[in-house]
Formats: sequence, structure tokens, C-alpha cells
Amino acid sequence: MTNLSASAEPVDPVQLDKLAQVAVHTGLQLQAGQDLVMTAPIAALPLARLITKHAYAAGAGLVTTFYSDEEATLARYSHAPDASFDRAPSWLYDGMAKAYENGAARLAIAGDNPLLLASQDPARVSRANTANSIAYKPALEHISNFDINWNICAYPSPSWAAQVFPDLSIDQAVRKLAEAIFAASRVNLDDPIEAWRSHNAVLAERSAWLNGQRFSALHYSGPGTDLTIGLADDHEWHGGASVAKNGVTCNPNIPTEEVFTTPHAHRVEGTVSSTKPLSYQGTLIDEIQVRFEAGRIVEASASRGEDVLLKVLDTDEGARRIGEVALVPHSSPISASGVLFYNTLFDENASCHIALGQCYSKCFVDGASLTPEQIAAKGGNSSLIHIDWMIGSDQIDIDGIRADGEKVPVMRKGEWA
Repeated sequence: MTNLSASAEPVDPVQLDKLAQVAVHTGLQLQAGQDLVMTAPIAALPLARLITKHAYAAGAGLVTTFYSDEEATLARYSHAPDASFDRAPSWLYDGMAKAYENGAARLAIAGDNPLLLASQDPARVSRANTANSIAYKPALEHISNFDINWNICAYPSPSWAAQVFPDLSIDQAVRKLAEAIFAASRVNLDDPIEAWRSHNAVLAERSAWLNGQRFSALHYSGPGTDLTIGLADDHEWHGGASVAKNGVTCNPNIPTEEVFTTPHAHRVEGTVSSTKPLSYQGTLIDEIQVRFEAGRIVEASASRGEDVLLKVLDTDEGARRIGEVALVPHSSPISASGVLFYNTLFDENASCHIALGQCYSKCFVDGASLTPEQIAAKGGNSSLIHIDWMIGSDQIDIDGIRADGEKVPVMRKGEWA
């Protein structure tokens, strides 16, 4: 029998095991006795099994994993009755919400084909997305409010790899995507846990500087963009590790390069253009252009996926307003890799971005003690959706605007000023 080295395998098992350890110990900081709810595509089974192993080794009470299957998803679009697309498993999401109320942690493994639904009826895709967003809201609120420690990481599934590297064989594409994921997640280093400690310290320093400035707004200028984003009253910048309301410090995104806060839902004016495609629920939306008035998107277009975009914007009142603004230098490792991942977890960390929809209550001074009404009064947005899309590049300048109108350079040509 031939003895193949680890390097001959498309996904290096040593680095994959390191990623599982980072997800459990840095991403979640899973506590002894804590339950874990995990979701993953079937293709990510190797990583899900390793995370389960390390979770139990860390003292997890119970790990429960829900798997999705791309073929089953497509079967719905090919064979299900039309009424199916207005349904979603609310019973499942209610159960997840109950688990979080009882102290469970949440982990999601990303890895689905970003173009899975590209050839499906946009109206049905939109209806299914809306039904799912409504059903998922009770569970999502625990995540967006940082009630619990949670994390998203990624696995290089063949269908995803084929989209990112279409000119390579499947094995070559998976290997190349795996290498990119491992590098971005810092698990290609000798001590990833220590590397994440150092990286979190840098992001905390950036957040502290921004919090010290107390800007009332940010102004973005560049090709197709002349945008002023008012910042919510008593907003607070965060980046890297965050302390959840349950007292656990977690890294919600592996990888992450951003510092982020909550904009004022009613104080956004001007035009902005996307700088990277947005992959949303199996649809690619490219070259987005929108215009804001009084915080609300009043005009929107896209060169691809426009039908889905417009339907997303009509999800609810908050869908046309933004709930997050994030700053990422153009020279971030993910941007420098030159890889377009077609996956928001990665692409948002290559570029400054904003998010349509729900805000994070954590991004307020004493946010853990605020009611939804108090958050809304300070300018925080509420919605069934939270969709990040990229607006930064090496041609974008950003200025911070103080309450007295003074401008302070924050970024020049996509880099920290």
C-alpha cells in the first residue's frame, strides 16, 4: 500500500485539525459543560467531526450538528410545489433559540457553493429567503445581540472551490482554496492560538483609537461613491475578540480583519458602489449601486442579480437601512492574497463594508443593558436580515467627521491614515 504524505491530500489534515482547535478555543472559547449547536454543509463533515472532538475534549456538554445538502436544496427547486417556497422550519429555529436561552454556544461552518441557486427562479429564491429570515429571527436575535459566544469558520468544499478556481481540477482547486482558508485563518502558523492573541490586540488598538475620536459621521469618497454615514448615538467600535453577554470572550469570525460599529439608521446620505460581488443565498449580486436619503435606500441597481437584490431590500422596513459599518485596510492578508472567495466571511475582510439590516446591540456603550426601544432611539436599525457587502478599495478615502464639522483622515487609498 502506498503511504501518501499529508501534503498529497487536497486538504492538509494537520492544518484542518488546527482550524478545529482555533474554532473551539479562540472562536468560541467553549466553556466546560456548555452545549454547542453547529450547522455545516455535508461536504464539511471532516471539519465538523474534528470540531466535535475538540469540543468534547474541552468539556462540552452536548454537541448537536445540523447538516445541509446542496442536492437536497436543488431538489426543492426542481420538484417542490410552489407553496413550499413560503415555508421554513420555524420549529427548528425555535429550538435553536431555546438552546441559546439555555446557554448553548453557536458555530456555523461556511462552505456552500456560492452560485448554487444562480439558475433558479429569483422570485422563488426570494420567497424562500424571506420565509427563512422570518422563521430564523428568534435565534438570530441571540446572535446579533451577542447573548452567547458564537463563531463562523469555513471548509473548502469542492463545489465552492470550483467556483473560486474554475480553471483547475477539483483536487487542485480544493487544495488551493484550503491553503487560502488556512492562511487567512492563521492556522498555517506554528502557534495559531498565540497568533490570534496578537492579532486581536492590534484590532483592539484600532477600535480604541476610533472610540477615542467620537466621530459623529464617516465620509467616503472614490469612484462611484460619495457617501456620508452618520454614526449612532453612543456607538462603540469593536474588532476581533468580543465579550458576549454570557461573559465569554469569543472571536465571532475566523478569519477577521475588521473593526466595526453601528451607523445611525436615519443619517446616511449619498451614493455608494460595491467593489466586490456579493454572494447571497446562492445568488451572485454584482456591481451594486445605491443612493441613500435620510438613511434609506431610495434607488438601487446591480449588473447581475438585481431581481434578488430588489426583493431583499423589500424584506421589511429595516432592509433598506444599514446596521453595520466596518473598516478594513486594502492591504489586509485576505485582500493581498488576490483571491475572490465569493463568500462574505472572507471577502468582507478584504474590504471596507456596510451591512444592510439588523444592527449589533453590542456596538453601543453599555449595549448589554439597552432595550430594543433604547437602541432604536440611538439610531440602531432593526431587520430580519443582516447582509454585508463590500464598498472599499485602494481608491477610497474615508474621513471622520466630528460633531463640530472638523474632518480627520481615517483612511487614504484604502489604508489607515
